[in-house]
Amino acid sequence: MSDPIRVVLVDDQPLFRAGVGAVVDAQADLRVVGEAGTGAEAIALLDRIEADVVLLDIRMPDVDGAEAARRLLSPERAARRPRPLRIIVLTTFGLDERARAAIDVGASGFLLKDASPEFLVAAIRAVHAGSAVAAAGDLAALVGATPVLDALPAPPAALATLSERERNVFDAAVEGLSNAEIAARLFLSESTVKTHVSTVLAKLGVRDRVQLVVLAHRHGLGG
Repeated sequence: MSDPIRVVLVDDQPLFRAGVGAVVDAQADLRVVGEAGTGAEAIALLDRIEADVVLLDIRMPDVDGAEAARRLLSPERAARRPRPLRIIVLTTFGLDERARAAIDVGASGFLLKDASPEFLVAAIRAVHAGSAVAAAGDLAALVGATPVLDALPAPPAALATLSERERNVFDAAVEGLSNAEIAARLFLSESTVKTHVSTVLAKLGVRDRVQLVVLAHRHGLGG
């Protein structure tokens, strides 16, 4: 059996942390390895311990979630970690400017704080595996409506390096389709789709599907 996914809880409400911690620790493949009540405490804690996924409240005293995410995902800190750190932002409101800022600096998605326990643990597993945790429609709203045509920035030059098949996979991923759904649409195996997705992410210089959706909406791209 593989090691459990190490989770850190960051929220200024101890009762909320206790409830989420109980849900996480009830899973055989998940384990809470630390808690913090402020952004500053979270940064100090994660400089001392190893973790895989951080559940990070977006609104906290001192350092808010967006700034904490920026510091935790900085290149300097990332270079010191043996494995990537994934961050899920917790927000009370779906359309939250701080959540948008956290996504912009590399958070792997966001969850509403009233999400079901089942969705929460599934999101932790998905993010740990490198996937997004919000549907494309939610992310489209989070990163903002597509700008007017005259204001659209030019597409990234790397987009031209995608093959026709990779562009089809790109469009489907931006729609929010899973690997299985993309495979069915394009008549490919799931393993082939996974390879194409990895190639698309590498060519476009983005870390995961969340960042792919952000890029697409900033440039008015996608299916």
